[in-house]
Amino acid sequence: MTSVERTMKALWSAWWQRWPRWVTWATMLWAVLYAGFGLACALSGTSLLHLGGDSGTSGLGWAVMAVGALAMLVSGAVVLYGLRPSIRVLLWVACGLAGITAFSLLMDAITLMLGQGVDSQASAANKALAAVGAVLLAATARSDHRPAGTAVRAPSAAPQLVQLAAWAGTLAFVPYAAMKLVWASGGTFAGITGEEMLAVSERNGASGIFLTLESWGLDPTALLAVLGVFLLWGLVRPWGQVFPRWTLFLRGRRVPRWLPLAPALLGAATLAPYGVVGAGYLTLATAGVVTLRRGDFHSSGDALLVGWIGMVAFAAYGIALTIAAVSYWLRTRPASRMSITKE
Repeated sequence: MTSVERTMKALWSAWWQRWPRWVTWATMLWAVLYAGFGLACALSGTSLLHLGGDSGTSGLGWAVMAVGALAMLVSGAVVLYGLRPSIRVLLWVACGLAGITAFSLLMDAITLMLGQGVDSQASAANKALAAVGAVLLAATARSDHRPAGTAVRAPSAAPQLVQLAAWAGTLAFVPYAAMKLVWASGGTFAGITGEEMLAVSERNGASGIFLTLESWGLDPTALLAVLGVFLLWGLVRPWGQVFPRWTLFLRGRRVPRWLPLAPALLGAATLAPYGVVGAGYLTLATAGVVTLRRGDFHSSGDALLVGWIGMVAFAAYGIALTIAAVSYWLRTRPASRMSITKE
């Protein structure tokens, strides 16, 4: 490492260690921008909730402005009065509201990764801004918490119950991946052939990348499921904390905590509620309380079968990812050298 690199690393480390001092101001800046974004959408009639092309939900912009205004007032109170208990509660409330607003951001990210356009650019921008705000608000709420020390814990596997949850999340994706691969290979499942499913994807605006992979017998969503399972096991096994041998030049180096935690928290916040709510709706449909539209399938029964396979996978994986992320967070926290010595 050159002297310039060492200097830059030292400056970055010094700046990052002072994050409790600047994170509140960063949160306030975000709050102003977010409130302004909501106001602009409300005044221009821009919809922030895509409902099959329905633009009658532009009033959501006022709600976005209200969340931004709340965050602005609370972060300002932190600057003036410090982190009092009542202010901390309001910060977590604003954080929760921003997190709810960011729901389904992962779906938009996956859509963009596959080369497709999102249903609504304004809605996608709102989710991305809300996700940034949720992180900043949570950091501000914890800005008076000091780490116990700088000693690094030894890599460790998650407890047995957490690993069982990881197995459950993994196995739940097997029927989903198998179903997708049957269609991608030209087979028939739930009364619909691979050719029909490919035509549906093309009619719905699937990208060239998506269609090319499908023509090769590789379903992109099944590939993403494999990556999701890889992330899940990285959170519960020691190789998720230190790069293993097969990573070549990175082997033996510590894995930055944010590297697995960022996608894990985003995925958990999206897939767990999406799967649980979806499974609840399918339960009502199975009981005949509500009617499930057949959509592109030949019957409502076929749509119900495919829906159950998808929602069980998303719910089980999302819950398992939540449990694994919490375990990883706890196992990789900095610890005082005294506590490590005792261990």
